[in-house]
Amino acid sequence: MNQFATKYIAASAIFIWAGSSFATPNACTAQSAATVTPVIEVYTSEGCSSCPPADQWASNLKDSAAQGKAVVQAFHVGYWDYIGWVDRFASPAHTTRQREIASINKLRSIYTPQIVRNGQDWPRWYEQPASATATGEPARVALALQATSANAFEASITPTDANQSWAAYWSVTEHGHNSKVAAGENKGEFLKHDFVVRQYVPVGSYSGTQKLKFSAIAADPKHPRQVNLVVFEPKTGKTLQALSMQCAG
Repeated sequence: MNQFATKYIAASAIFIWAGSSFATPNACTAQSAATVTPVIEVYTSEGCSSCPPADQWASNLKDSAAQGKAVVQAFHVGYWDYIGWVDRFASPAHTTRQREIASINKLRSIYTPQIVRNGQDWPRWYEQPASATATGEPARVALALQATSANAFEASITPTDANQSWAAYWSVTEHGHNSKVAAGENKGEFLKHDFVVRQYVPVGSYSGTQKLKFSAIAADPKHPRQVNLVVFEPKTGKTLQALSMQCAG
């Protein structure tokens, strides 16, 4: 599939506690570290024949994510469904997010597979090792995250500069999904997916210290749930800080 495809759908809208965050043993809480945790966004589709290598590349980041070296999210999009296979993980909101990134990066189109690092298009991701996701950049925002009930979460966002403007979104990701594709470009393939975005909720733009609340989808024992909060600079899309955690469902 042409990665610079122009078809798109216009639509409306990790468990890291080592290295970049910390979770107490018996309470589902986490705090961000002094450096920015890189955010990797994968735009993929089960209807895209060139996407499985990108999905595998993302799965290879599981150890890095567990060590606090990155927040990884696989956003499935549905604009290739017309080829013959409907991606059950796709959402129009994911396409909206991808189009926003394309606008910030001044891209002429959206495409799959696309890897975005810290809000910036990363077309040569396949040449980079997992360690390349780290930046070591001092964080300009501190995050604290806690579960207030089984599916309710609260975050405290504190910029180092009281006048810092920021935007944010919540997501829920899951590992261990798979599909036996019966039609389209990947017909006959057995696809395995990690970091699958199952819920994506933008929360708007703010400035200064704020508290945010989030209601997550219920945890599935077969697919461990990670709750993620990504805070970024609204004009550039650059990651200011990110934090994820996994709580017992």
